[in-house]
Amino acid sequence: MDKMRRSERVLLLTQRLLARPGELFSLGDFAGSLGAAKSSLSEDLALVSEAVARLGVGRIETLTGAAGGVRYLPVMTGAAIADLAEDLCRRLAEPERVLPGGFLYLTDLVFHPALAAAVGTAFATRFTPVQPQCVLTVETKGIPLALMTARSLGVPLAVARHGSRPSEGPAVSINYVSGSSGRVQSMALPRRAIPAGSRVLIVDDFMKAGGTSLGMVDLVREVGGEVAGVAVLVATAEPEKKLVDTYDTLVVLEAGPPYRAEPGPWVKEIRRF
Repeated sequence: MDKMRRSERVLLLTQRLLARPGELFSLGDFAGSLGAAKSSLSEDLALVSEAVARLGVGRIETLTGAAGGVRYLPVMTGAAIADLAEDLCRRLAEPERVLPGGFLYLTDLVFHPALAAAVGTAFATRFTPVQPQCVLTVETKGIPLALMTARSLGVPLAVARHGSRPSEGPAVSINYVSGSSGRVQSMALPRRAIPAGSRVLIVDDFMKAGGTSLGMVDLVREVGGEVAGVAVLVATAEPEKKLVDTYDTLVVLEAGPPYRAEPGPWVKEIRRF
C-alpha cells in the first residue's frame, strides 16, 4: 500500500473517532494501521481537534499517562439543543398525532434514527460532566433513545424487561406503579448488566407521574448502582410533582388534546450557549 497523504490520514482519523464516540484510542493504535509516526499523528489530531471545536460538533479529549489516549466526545451547543427541542414541540403539536382516546402518537419519533441520534447527543451533552458508566432504560420505546445516548457517551446499555429471561442469567426484579395506567407492574434486570458501584444514567421516552422512572431508580439501587441522572424525551406538565425527585426533559407537554409543548427548563437555560 502506498504511503498515505496527510489529508487521507486526517480523514481516516476523523472517521474512526466519530464512528466510535467515547472510545479511547492510543497513538499506537493509529500508528500501526495508518503507517505514520506518532509525532505526525499528534499534529494530525491537533487539526481534527481544532476543526471539531470550531464547528461546534464535539471535542477531542487527550488523556495522558500509561493508560491514556485520545477520544471523541459528541457535544451539542445550547442553541442546537434548543432547536432540537423546538422541532420536537412542533411535531408533537401536529393534530394528526392525536389517536382515539386522546393518546399522543410518539412511536415514529423515538424510532427515527436521525432524531434518536440527535436526542442521544443532547442527553450525552447534558450528562457527560457526571461521567455515567452505563445507561439504563426499560423496554421497548425507550431503547432507541437510550442506545443513542449510550453510544454518544461511549458506555454500555442495560435494558430492564417486564419479566426475566433464563438466557440472561440471574436477575433482580421489582414491582412499580405505572404512572400512566396506575397499575402495578414488574421489571427485571440481569444482575450482570450493571456492575455494582456503577454510575447509571436512566433514559425514558415519556413521563407522566414518574412511576416507571422511579422503578428504574429503585432497580439501579437494588443492584448496587448509583443514579447519575434521569433523562426524559417528553414529560407532562401535570402532575407537576413527579415520583422522582429530579429529572431533565427535552420537552414539557401540556394537557390536551389539542396538545401544546414547550422546551424543558434546562433547555431554556442553555439556549444562549
